[in-house]
Amino acid sequence: MSAPRVFVSRLIGLGVFDPLGDRVGQVRDVVVQHSSQRRLTRVIGVVVEVAGRRRVFLPMTRVTSIDAGQVITTGLLNIRRFERRPREVLVQAELFDRRVVVADDDERFEATVEDIGINQQRNRDWHVTKVFVRKTPPPSRRHRLSLRRRGETLVVDVDAVSGLHTEDAAQGADRLVESFDDLKPADVADALQELTPKRRREVAEALPDEKLADVLEELPEEDRVAIVADLATDRAADVLEAMQPDDAADLLGELPEGTAAILLGAMEPEEAEPLRTLLTYDEDTAGGMMTTEPVVLGADSSIAEALATVRRSELHPALAAMVFVCRAPLEVPTGKLLGVVHLQRMLREPPHEAIGAIVDSDIDPLHVDASLGEVTRTMANYNMISLPVVDEDRRLLGAVTVDDVLDHILPDDWREDRDTEAPDVSAALDEVEEQEVTRGR
Repeated sequence: MSAPRVFVSRLIGLGVFDPLGDRVGQVRDVVVQHSSQRRLTRVIGVVVEVAGRRRVFLPMTRVTSIDAGQVITTGLLNIRRFERRPREVLVQAELFDRRVVVADDDERFEATVEDIGINQQRNRDWHVTKVFVRKTPPPSRRHRLSLRRRGETLVVDVDAVSGLHTEDAAQGADRLVESFDDLKPADVADALQELTPKRRREVAEALPDEKLADVLEELPEEDRVAIVADLATDRAADVLEAMQPDDAADLLGELPEGTAAILLGAMEPEEAEPLRTLLTYDEDTAGGMMTTEPVVLGADSSIAEALATVRRSELHPALAAMVFVCRAPLEVPTGKLLGVVHLQRMLREPPHEAIGAIVDSDIDPLHVDASLGEVTRTMANYNMISLPVVDEDRRLLGAVTVDDVLDHILPDDWREDRDTEAPDVSAALDEVEEQEVTRGR
């Protein structure tokens, strides 16, 4: 009887259940560890996404079966967030799309890894045994084939593949980027932090500008600076243009002054100018926290027009909750700020009504030099998720949103310290002890 074989791509997305049939999570990746001395690659566990989008490590010793489209466990999970350790490799994230050389049946050819097959041995350990590859066609044929489907595919023994565990091997990232489609930017940022710096650069190169811009806004300072520093100047400028102005300005402020100047020079002038302005303010003031792209309309605009404006999909939810009513000009810096109109108020009024008739003028705007403490107190006093920022002449310069405030009042390392609750101590100690044995520590 042959040992059961499972291909990793079939595992990704499967539900993970305890012995009673209750779902505890979803498989996001498979963790392997290569031993050059024993010439084998052992599967040590899977990365499971549990409630709250937390990714945790499930040792294979806790997996009782993989069958009928589900993974069954012993029921014990350590809820400590997964952190990739040295010599550990994430199959989907780091092996899929890797370019390798195959020597099979007296034939030698270049190929790309499409999938990895794992088998359970008699001692119940799981090993990598097969690799599903796609042959790289000769250069003369490549232009006639589609970009995604090139060359013949075949399953080969893992021993016939070289380059699978070479860290500097060339590698694409199409498959991994596709797996990010259903994830929020913060979750993609978490996934990127699990990768090696090399793999992180490759994935950043493959992400669309808008997606990468959103992800950079969720990464710790050190990681996002490293990613931007590795991008070509024109690409980095395009990504900065896709970011929220306040986040882009924060990122530029974290870069060396010369690098920031080069990137600003590579941006479109109308995109770079607001960032230059934001960089002149202290980061802990209303000016340093604000975005320069609030929703601004004149008093004679109809409620229907205002609702259509805030309905735009690219608009940040906190900015979409409020319209700032100003005299002309309506581009920041605007004419005099007349007041604000809340989304809920607009929904209760006739669409043909002018928003000037329902302006709330009782909210005091923030001065551009207002301190972080003043910004926080004002937002709390008014129970607001965004506030207008003005100059001495009450011209609207931008808006501070609640997420901007949170970024400044949370600890500097809050993006890195992502665990929000402590695990059960006794269960965690038992699990850690087993992981140390399973993961060779």
